[in-house]
Amino acid sequence: MKVLCIGEALIDMICTDRGSRLADGQNFLKKAGGAPANVAAAIAALGGEVDMAAKVGKDPFGQHLIDLLNEMGVSTRWIIQDPSSFTTFAFVSLMEDGERDFYFNRGADGQLSIEDLAGLNLNEYDIVHFGSATGFLPGPLQATYIDLLNKAKAAGALISFDPNYRHLLFPNNTAEFVKQSWHFIQACDFFKLSDEEAMLITGLDSVESAADALRAKTNAVFAITLGKEGTLLATNNGNEIISSIPITPVDATGAGDAFVGAVLYQLLGSKSNELPALSTEKWHTIITNANKAGARTCEYMGAMEAFKHLNNSIFNS
Repeated sequence: MKVLCIGEALIDMICTDRGSRLADGQNFLKKAGGAPANVAAAIAALGGEVDMAAKVGKDPFGQHLIDLLNEMGVSTRWIIQDPSSFTTFAFVSLMEDGERDFYFNRGADGQLSIEDLAGLNLNEYDIVHFGSATGFLPGPLQATYIDLLNKAKAAGALISFDPNYRHLLFPNNTAEFVKQSWHFIQACDFFKLSDEEAMLITGLDSVESAADALRAKTNAVFAITLGKEGTLLATNNGNEIISSIPITPVDATGAGDAFVGAVLYQLLGSKSNELPALSTEKWHTIITNANKAGARTCEYMGAMEAFKHLNNSIFNS
């Protein structure tokens, strides 16, 4: 039983000079990032077997990502080092008003091609997870995403999707993001959205109406995360709010990825056509455990660092 996560593995450069624009910042903290890489690390931390498919540069930063994921227990045999591209960087600084000064220096992640993964046997995987807004940006990765989605469905894998919307990646082309998200939502078996994403994708102004619209257009089971308000779970039996786990948060980075990783870990061994038939009680347990994983991640600084404290014993707490 194994999961394949596809998308970007990158370096987050976080400005530690709070309130400084990137142009003025002097001090930066290097952190491994990329939503699909975080999901893969969370699955491995919980005890699942997982492969990561991505492209990084043949440089010290790409090697750092590979070494760290290996250390976390993620198989990196499908992470390709490209000698002609640098590892992708995301620079971010938190301003005093809460806004983020963001600059995306895209490199190798967008160059992952269909040919790069020609030897990938999707029959090896129970679950294939697509979890990156960068996959919807122009470039080879976009075509690779669509190709792997079609192949994964043909192989009978359970398909998972998390759009990970970032406004700063689509400042003038939100419609394209929405269009591509609908394609995956209608093709997958499970997906996770934030409340912001649910309303953006449906064009509606409340989470409840967005959930109803999504249920009308997909057969997938889905979750809409609501922060401290909990998680909206949507199944064939209707919508239900699963309570959040009360904590004192330190850093929310990677909490949504930990949530997705925990859901997929618990779904290992399930067939795609079995998900709608799972009982309400079973789904309640899956989402409650996923909320626990997200909450645990918020108690530590940095996603990968937090995942070192993540294991499946938290499900029993």
